[in-house]
Amino acid sequence: MTNEYILEARDLWHVYDSGLAAVRGVSFGIRPGEFVAFVGANGSGKTTLIKHFNGLHRPTRGTLLVAGRDSRRATVSQLARQVGFVFQNPDHQIFCYSVWEEILFGLKQQKVPTDQAEARAAAALETVGLLDRRDRHPRELSRGQRQRLATASVLAMETPVLVLDEPTTGQDFVARRQIMSLAADLHHHGRTIVMVTHDMALVAEYATRVIAMQAGQIILDAPPREAFARIERLTTTGLRLPPVLDLAADLQAAGWPVDALTLDELCQAIIQVLTDGSEPTVTIAPRAILRAPEALETACGTSRRDRTEAS
Repeated sequence: MTNEYILEARDLWHVYDSGLAAVRGVSFGIRPGEFVAFVGANGSGKTTLIKHFNGLHRPTRGTLLVAGRDSRRATVSQLARQVGFVFQNPDHQIFCYSVWEEILFGLKQQKVPTDQAEARAAAALETVGLLDRRDRHPRELSRGQRQRLATASVLAMETPVLVLDEPTTGQDFVARRQIMSLAADLHHHGRTIVMVTHDMALVAEYATRVIAMQAGQIILDAPPREAFARIERLTTTGLRLPPVLDLAADLQAAGWPVDALTLDELCQAIIQVLTDGSEPTVTIAPRAILRAPEALETACGTSRRDRTEAS
């Protein structure tokens, strides 16, 4: 591995004081501009690993380089200029008395000039839809709104790397799509995105690379299409595959030449079959028909109740 990586682990171990080896000899490199999803069951070591990226954990042995700098020789403040971290629980990083103060806090710590700091703070709040709540106390916000506030605080820092730990937890359908659309837009404009998630549909739709962990080790590192093709390896993590894959497999078994990873791809593949005038070798299996509505709803990340509440 070389300094072409913005994040690089070399035989990284993390052993807690209890003796538990949560991360066991992992090595990888993440290039600028990648969208990497770390997946795995609870206790697989993924969250412990990513907390090394901004100095919340230090390697027990091995090396973690951030923009070429050894994390053990860098302060948290120095690492924070490179890596912005949005926690799964927003209350772990919100402590100011107003939304506006919360957004400005990190910028002041980095000594950003006041006019620039205020402009960046306003832009970040506008992006997550909270500008009209700038004078509210964070505790007056819903959990989903506090998650967006935490995201905005990191966005305002304009770090090259954005780490999202379970970014859609506690969000309704609208907020979920808003956060992931924001992440996709940042990635499109060159930001490196690292996401920890159990939601494999999000991985299929947004990530360019999947790193699967089990018992503190990396067991799979591949682009999403290749990763999801290795079903036996991926399912050992205990994660559920994207519902679209199940539905596509049912259609393939019924004779439909459908190969899809995301909902958009599935719709396009079905439209292609119908417009080509090609006939499936057999009729659609009853199982596929019965499961289609549920699978499509799950793939969309919503339900009838979610859509009603969001409207």
